[in-house]
Amino acid sequence: MRQIHEFHVDSTRYLDDHGKPLGELPPQAGNTDRVLAAYRNMVLTRTFDSKAIALQRTGKCGTYPSVLGHEVVGTAIGQGMAKSDVFVPYYRDQAAHLLRGVSLTELLLYWGGDERGSAWQNCPEDLPISVPIATQCCHAVGVAAAMKIRDENRAVVCCIGDGGTSKGDFLESINLAGAWHLPVVFVVINNQWAISTPRSLQSGAETIAQKAISAGLPGHIVDGNDYFATVEALDTALDRAHGGKGATVIEAVTYRLGDHTTADDATRYRTAEDLKRAWEKDGIKRLQNWLHDNGHWSPDKEKSLQAECKQTVERAVEKYLAMEAEPPTAMLDYLFETLPAALQPQREQIASKYRGGDL
Repeated sequence: MRQIHEFHVDSTRYLDDHGKPLGELPPQAGNTDRVLAAYRNMVLTRTFDSKAIALQRTGKCGTYPSVLGHEVVGTAIGQGMAKSDVFVPYYRDQAAHLLRGVSLTELLLYWGGDERGSAWQNCPEDLPISVPIATQCCHAVGVAAAMKIRDENRAVVCCIGDGGTSKGDFLESINLAGAWHLPVVFVVINNQWAISTPRSLQSGAETIAQKAISAGLPGHIVDGNDYFATVEALDTALDRAHGGKGATVIEAVTYRLGDHTTADDATRYRTAEDLKRAWEKDGIKRLQNWLHDNGHWSPDKEKSLQAECKQTVERAVEKYLAMEAEPPTAMLDYLFETLPAALQPQREQIASKYRGGDL
């Protein structure tokens, strides 16, 4: 009779809910400049997030997914990746996008329905935002396979939510990554909710990270509100990928503090008490407390940063609102490198009506 071996999934946390160390911190904590840059990015992301929601509520932006509660994970991803790496995002990765060089205006264009919002100037090889669930995982292993075939010292980081790990796309992708030893890091942002489906009903597995074991990959759990735990995990996984040792699955546990999108009302399926408890674990406040306690931050610096972030966001919004909309033909122009013959008459019909003022 074949023996089934028990398995263990590591879980890492360095700071308590108030930013107090639980023990010795990782080397990343000694890089003060990097930690301060991380904190600034988190605050800028949250400032942008609030403004984007306000724009949607006033009809100046399309349906928008709040990143509230995800800022720590996205920042760790953005800081850990090399410029030559490729980011394969899902739809709640604003913090990572900013560190990859995506502008706030480009993000607003995307969520405003403008295709120019996917034509990122500073990271053109990063894949566009994926709204379909888990399909980006297949793209990630395809890109990683190309890197390996070309013998390039590069890696791919792919983000997905906890609900997406129930899709075959994810399971097939981690299986391929394990079989082919691909340089890809899967970051599962477990924010406890797949729209209105709680994590407890999403999977019978005790953890999401243990799904990596079936693919022959290491799976690791981190407190996704603990910057030091998360950035250490990303750095380690990316070093493994760059070193030719293969893929990793990271489960970053956090909480979605906002609605699923601006088309959602989370009060219909979760309690105010649960949300209050989640806010008490907020990763930005946790890191701010640590910075204060170690003499790297002050109320004056916080006030200055808040004002700076607000100005940065307002300038991006002004630029976004001032941009002239593209013609309706753009709905076809971005679909193919060469427009198929069957669609050419449709494009001309659209263009003709547009020139005639009918659209």
